[in-house]
Amino acid sequence: MNIGTKIKNARTSANLTQEQVAEALDVSRQTVSNWENEKTYPDIVSVIKMSDLYNISLDHLLKEEKPMSDYLNYLEESTNTVRSKNKLSMMILLATYLGIWAVSLITFWFFISGTDSMGYSIMFLWVLLPVTTFVISLLIGKNNYMGRWKWFFSIAFGIMYMLAEYATFSAANMISFDKINMPQFSLILIGAIISQTGLVVGTFINYVKSKDRK
Repeated sequence: MNIGTKIKNARTSANLTQEQVAEALDVSRQTVSNWENEKTYPDIVSVIKMSDLYNISLDHLLKEEKPMSDYLNYLEESTNTVRSKNKLSMMILLATYLGIWAVSLITFWFFISGTDSMGYSIMFLWVLLPVTTFVISLLIGKNNYMGRWKWFFSIAFGIMYMLAEYATFSAANMISFDKINMPQFSLILIGAIISQTGLVVGTFINYVKSKDRK
């Protein structure tokens, strides 16, 4: 028995129409029909929802004497696709942060004069970089990138925030007075707190969405 037939039999046993299933799963009736005729395959999330809707176990819905190799291959491929998309999205977010961070440094050294340094401090170090850190962290938490490891990003963001100041104001001061200053390590804590706040908010949003889907 193929996956389409098992899905159809489970639906009819539950006395549900394709329209009712489509509404419950938030898909079109044609999508349900395509699943049952094996024109397309449902993703694993939809299979779990069907298991609850039809009140049957996943084991009963998916397993049989002969392995459903086509569908299992499809699930593996779709899972790998999601992972690849997540990695790409994560790389884009980090590249965006690094780009803004680099622009901040370039702007300081090539476009800011001594009289503009206070405005730079307010605009870049106390507005742009903190807001960027918060937003990027929020998106990481919202999409649960890196799973439990996402919380370590706050440390990295904190270090980058400290380095932004050290590579601008502190570096200019060291050049002007021909001396070496220690980095302001307290800025790591500030950057980490900003990032941690974004991660918490994003994780909460992800949790609320997960509860709604259930």
